[in-house]
Amino acid sequence: MHIIDLHCDALYKIWESGGKLRYTDAPELETNRDRLLEGQVRLQGYAVFVDPDLPDPLKFQSCLDQIHYFYAEVLEKHPEIVHITEWSQISRLQPGQIGALLTLEGVDPIGNDLHKMHLLYRLGVRSVGLTWNYANLAADGALEPRGAGLTTFGRELVAMYNKYNMLTDVSHLCERAFWDVIEIAHHPIASHSNARALLDHPRNLTDDQARAMFDRQAMVHVVYCPYFVQDTEIVTIPQLITHIDHFCALGGVQHIGLGSDFDGISTHIQGLEHAGHTQRLIDELLNHYTEEQVRGFAHENFIRHLPV
Repeated sequence: MHIIDLHCDALYKIWESGGKLRYTDAPELETNRDRLLEGQVRLQGYAVFVDPDLPDPLKFQSCLDQIHYFYAEVLEKHPEIVHITEWSQISRLQPGQIGALLTLEGVDPIGNDLHKMHLLYRLGVRSVGLTWNYANLAADGALEPRGAGLTTFGRELVAMYNKYNMLTDVSHLCERAFWDVIEIAHHPIASHSNARALLDHPRNLTDDQARAMFDRQAMVHVVYCPYFVQDTEIVTIPQLITHIDHFCALGGVQHIGLGSDFDGISTHIQGLEHAGHTQRLIDELLNHYTEEQVRGFAHENFIRHLPV
């Protein structure tokens, strides 16, 4: 069954290696090309994540370097990987092709320069999370104690995303910033978040947040990071599925997708260690849901709610 996975950090790993990791089959990359094909991933979201410890003057360069590797290592060396710059391209992907969606995880690299965001759009970024875990000039992240909402600059950014039919990712926002985004964003999305009712972590969504997303016809993509699934030494695929169960109980059966966070997590769900294992999750889901519902989780829900 074809998979749409909205979040991985392969570009950061390639950047860390100085471009030495071979994207085709490097075992260090959980979402390398071969593993995406093995897992039947039809669309992969490639996040640009900039190390928050980098000095501010170097952050935008790191962002550009990762986009360089996206073009030079992912796209140019793999003609079967198609850069998605228009949403309509996704439905036109052919058997054997993989769509590549370039995303930005936190706007820290652009400072308060809206021109840089326009440049990133022209380079192909189509989904943006305003923050990572902490504060920047747009908003506060999920782990920022202050918990402030959107700044004036943050609102300008969301207005830009609305204008260009980009996705505004809420996964790393603090609660107040989340509600600000829900109020003004045309296309909110949670690229990799689970249910806080099952694991009380700031990175997970409360029931009120999840219901608000579903009421807005917005997608919530569950994340495979064990720390956001269950507070046990070993986390299993059925335990991840309890988060899907919970979101479905809140009315989200047609608004749930997948956002692995592969290459950005240090531990893994048992049996779900890289993209090549994704069909194991699908097989387990088929034990709990109809084939139509599982196709929705795997890819159809996302396609159904794409911006037009």
